Parts: sequence; C-alpha cells; structure tokens
Amino acid sequence: MSKGKSSGGTHHVVPNPNGGWDVRRGGSDRSSGHFDIKQDAVDRGRQISRNAETELKIHNRDGRIGQSDSHGNDPRNIKG
Repeated sequence: MSKGKSSGGTHHVVPNPNGGWDVRRGGSDRSSGHFDIKQDAVDRGRQISRNAETELKIHNRDGRIGQSDSHGNDPRNIKG
C-alpha cells in the first residue's frame, strides 16, 4: 500500500446496510470507522481526508453522493 501522505484518492462516508454510517477509503471494502450518527462519520471522515490530503465524498442514505470536500487534492483547475 501507499506510504505517507497520498497525492490523490478519495475517502467516502457511506451508509452501512446494517445501519449507521461507515468511513471508507475509495475502492476499499474495509471500513476505517463505523458510526451510528452520520455527522459523527462526516467529522471523522474530514479528519482522515485532511490527513491523507484526499477528496471526501459524503453519500446520502440512498448511496448517491450528496456533498464533496477537497482536502489538498482539488481536481478542478480554476484560478482565483
């Protein structure tokens, strides 16, 4: 796996089929954390994403991405 900070990648806050919310690295089946409350998962996901300098994708209950935060890896090329 990667060593140190990543120059890319994503982390996701996703609904767990058994209830609650998980924080996962993009492409991983393993959870970095499980939370009963979505806001707790979002808060932890932001901490992890900032440390890893990744994008954070926050999913809705239906699994669709509802919000996205950039933490050091903004794919957009917009000046200003």
